Amino acid sequence: MPVTDIETWLGRLSIHETEGAITQLQWDSAKHQDETPLLREAASQVVAYLEGKLKDFDLPLAPKGGDLHQAVFKAMLEIPYGSTRTYGDVAKELNTYGQPVGQACGANPIPIIIPCHRILSANGLGGYSGSGGLDTKIALLKLEGGYPFLV
Repeated sequence: MPVTDIETWLGRLSIHETEGAITQLQWDSAKHQDETPLLREAASQVVAYLEGKLKDFDLPLAPKGGDLHQAVFKAMLEIPYGSTRTYGDVAKELNTYGQPVGQACGANPIPIIIPCHRILSANGLGGYSGSGGLDTKIALLKLEGGYPFLV
């Protein structure tokens, strides 16, 4: 599986590709350099996003997960840059409950690109499974201006 790394203000990120699609983004201290054209493009887009120069990713994605997880990932991808939804909002759209939505967010294998940071609890930030936890979630929300009391 091809993997490449980028150094960012969030730390080193590893982007993984399988069969022509991005399958994972991880915080990683290992050094990888198995670039493909898709990984170079993904790295370029992630860097541009983190510099505030890109609002919408345009990459083929293939996150692993069952039907509910896939539905939650799709719902997250539909949340516009700078906007947020609650676990309950997404649950209502998908005719399920907030807890399974939260579990799917926590299982998101491609954070940042699939913007799980844009999903909040009804009365706060909720959680974040990426490295740095809530500090990272807050930083991404501030970058997007997506949670007014944080900016």
